[in-house]
Amino acid sequence: MSRPRVGVAVLTMGTRPAELRALLDSVVKQQEPAAHVVVVGNGSVLPELPEGVIGVELEENLGVAGGRNAALARLRAAGGVDILVDLDDDGLLIDADVFTRIADLYAADQRLGIVSFRIADETGFTQRRHVPRLRAGDPMQRGLVTFLGGGHGISMRMLDEVGDWPDDFFFTHEETDLAWRALDADWKILYEPALVLQHPRTSPARHANFYRLTARNRVWMARRHLPALLVPVYLGTWIALTVARTRSLPGMRAWFGGFAEGVRRPCGVRHPMRWRTVWRMTRLGRPPIV
Repeated sequence: MSRPRVGVAVLTMGTRPAELRALLDSVVKQQEPAAHVVVVGNGSVLPELPEGVIGVELEENLGVAGGRNAALARLRAAGGVDILVDLDDDGLLIDADVFTRIADLYAADQRLGIVSFRIADETGFTQRRHVPRLRAGDPMQRGLVTFLGGGHGISMRMLDEVGDWPDDFFFTHEETDLAWRALDADWKILYEPALVLQHPRTSPARHANFYRLTARNRVWMARRHLPALLVPVYLGTWIALTVARTRSLPGMRAWFGGFAEGVRRPCGVRHPMRWRTVWRMTRLGRPPIV
């Protein structure tokens, strides 16, 4: 096959113009240039962008899932992209060979669907939540996993087969929803710690509606993708974990409110994964019950 071509998508809400410019500068400095770079203003006006960068301004904030789909649609319209790379507007590519390494990985494996980057702060520290496996003690352990992180490359062929980001999720678990669909279609997800996206150390709970959307979307994932026997097991496990871990009473109330919303509201088309996918995920160290 010909050399895979990279397209870049960045979401911004217009609150980090300096960080966004630094990120775009790090994209421009890549040894192997991107075919196209799209920046989506998610309900915001975009700052001045470097020459050649495509800007898309959305009238309202569509969340991570909706904003990424808007960027994806623009990249498809531009054409010539085989790999989608999603980057946060406050991230930074500290190495100049990131796109080269990604293209090498996809050129070597036709069934590689997703490559997950290592997320590290300016000191090189990787938070546990950014390591896509249950046993997250060693962020440098490379291998096949069952979900992706905040910086990643995605095969456009895979997206054409399994579908795009789940718009209704808005924020949280949209990446896991995509990963489950990819695995059930026999695509691979590789965690490659040599690919680094530098990103400030943060807590996901900083976002408004984090607890509500986390619970709602987890219920939706279970209803959409799990075999019927596993739905109560998965949700029961997460109820227990949430009660044990959450120290905020308002957060707990919001979480259970979101859980009820996930049960009541339509979740989209149900397409339960095959039991062979459940077994594959179990062998990879993350059975879909936790």
